[in-house]
Amino acid sequence: MSRLLQIIMIAGLAALAGCNGTATQNLLTVDFEQDKALKYKFYSGRDIYIKWDAGGEKEATTNKGFEKSSESVEMVMSYRPVDVNPYGLTTIRATCESVRVGRNAEQGRVSRGKDAVESIRGKSFTFTVGPTGKIEDSTELYELIKQAGKKAFRSDSKRGRIKDPDLIDDFIATQWFLWDSISSLEDVTKGAHIGQSWTSRLLVPTSMVLREARDVTYRLEQIRETPEGRIAVIGCSYTLSESVPRGWPIPYTGRFQMSGTFGFFRSMLRGLKATNLQGKGEVLFNIDAGQIEQYNHQYEVHIRAGAIGPLGLNPLIKIEQTLTLQLLEK
Repeated sequence: MSRLLQIIMIAGLAALAGCNGTATQNLLTVDFEQDKALKYKFYSGRDIYIKWDAGGEKEATTNKGFEKSSESVEMVMSYRPVDVNPYGLTTIRATCESVRVGRNAEQGRVSRGKDAVESIRGKSFTFTVGPTGKIEDSTELYELIKQAGKKAFRSDSKRGRIKDPDLIDDFIATQWFLWDSISSLEDVTKGAHIGQSWTSRLLVPTSMVLREARDVTYRLEQIRETPEGRIAVIGCSYTLSESVPRGWPIPYTGRFQMSGTFGFFRSMLRGLKATNLQGKGEVLFNIDAGQIEQYNHQYEVHIRAGAIGPLGLNPLIKIEQTLTLQLLEK
């Protein structure tokens, strides 16, 4: 359906809503101008707490007895429309202008090598997106993710394929789901009214090759009138998903070993599994400009591992995650 027809329909619905005293619908669609780039700064950071001999989940209410480490990546991405079609698919050329990775640990066990996600710096990919924000052709994005995945492996293969920790998942979490808060609406032609909720599913990024997802409930909380346009304030709440949808990109293929603490976990334990996830967030979407202006997602996830060796240690991993987006310039 063309965007023009969508607008006409929403205008009609809004008129009817005004007559009947019901909620006003707000059309949430993404808009682009030919060759006018949008630049965003993305940040994904997490504090990781590990307790090697933990009891129940209640121990995660404090950080007492936990070893702490942290990792983060900050990226600046530019999106330039090269073929705008307001009635169909628009082609976008995305370029990674900068990547900055940070890691530290209380005990000083910090990876000194270059993170594989840094190989994306300076790279570009093309994709197509419709007015709903749904990415239709992500072939080049997926190929770039797989290329970055190859950079995560050590060149010396005498001891087999060994993968160093990387933050490629964080790149996927920010790019693959960029307009999810809009594209996940059940029927974009009907818009959304204040108080309306809808659901979707998002990636849980980690550096431990752990495929987990979070269920998200979006809710249109309010519409703010600003000089730059009407801002839709979309609240978010998160819980642990039961499964990960097929079709999400996987950076690696084949069998391999992992270096570092999480590599030890995977080789010595009976698997890693998320047991709990809770959090909230907020998305600010400029309705009149058709652009996401910022978001902030925060949640805590608990991961349990099998017992270690004859001592029967039962590790608990707690991750406090933050994901943000900020529109820098138009």
